[in-house]
Amino acid sequence: MDLHLKGKRALILGSSDGLGFAVAKAFVEEGAKVALCSRDKKRIESAAQSLPGTLPFICDLDKSGEGKKLVEHVTQSLGGIDIIFINTGGPPAGTFATLSLSEWQKGFEKLYLSAIESIQACLPGMKKQGWGRILINTSTAAKEPISSLVISSGLRSGLLGLMKTLSNELAPFQITVNALLPGYIRTQRLKELGHSEEEISKEIPLGRLGSPEEFAALALFLGSEAASYITGQAIACDGGKLKGI
Repeated sequence: MDLHLKGKRALILGSSDGLGFAVAKAFVEEGAKVALCSRDKKRIESAAQSLPGTLPFICDLDKSGEGKKLVEHVTQSLGGIDIIFINTGGPPAGTFATLSLSEWQKGFEKLYLSAIESIQACLPGMKKQGWGRILINTSTAAKEPISSLVISSGLRSGLLGLMKTLSNELAPFQITVNALLPGYIRTQRLKELGHSEEEISKEIPLGRLGSPEEFAALALFLGSEAASYITGQAIACDGGKLKGI
């Protein structure tokens, strides 16, 4: 299938490694012009070397105003943005009783405000050209909360409400907005949380963890012309682990 992504301009946030890097690689392989982003200069430059033709940008999305500046710089370099993949690092683990108000505040700035700021900055260009793809990377925790990840569970659920509302508002401009819900994918983040791959695999109908490449395939399709009639959806890539319909 020709996804008609050759020449499309994509900004992939949090793309120095993990899911973001896999998504960036998938778009590059389809011929898209890709801008990478990370707060770590060394890591993002290394990622760009691994993906020839990509442009690396250093940006700390936790800081107010940085998302807007990033979009402006990428727009100047690529001539516009057709696709944006919203992706940030996860907030600290913990229960409601163990996490402080300041940790909630940081989580809100990282997961929620950075997404809003980046999307707002992209919209004038997307509306003018009458085409756009907004992909918001959340988590299956947005649908089935995890008590040990209360900040992530609470805020990512809110992102689904934002996604659905925004999809209706932007539909007249042929801009689609969808959320991707990764389950247990084999990434560094999963290792940091200390989960046992063997024990987790027992809970997944497919009997294994997913790969970043399998998740990237979903992002690639939703970012393409082929997905032009799909908007306002929260789609899981979790091996069937979500129990709800």
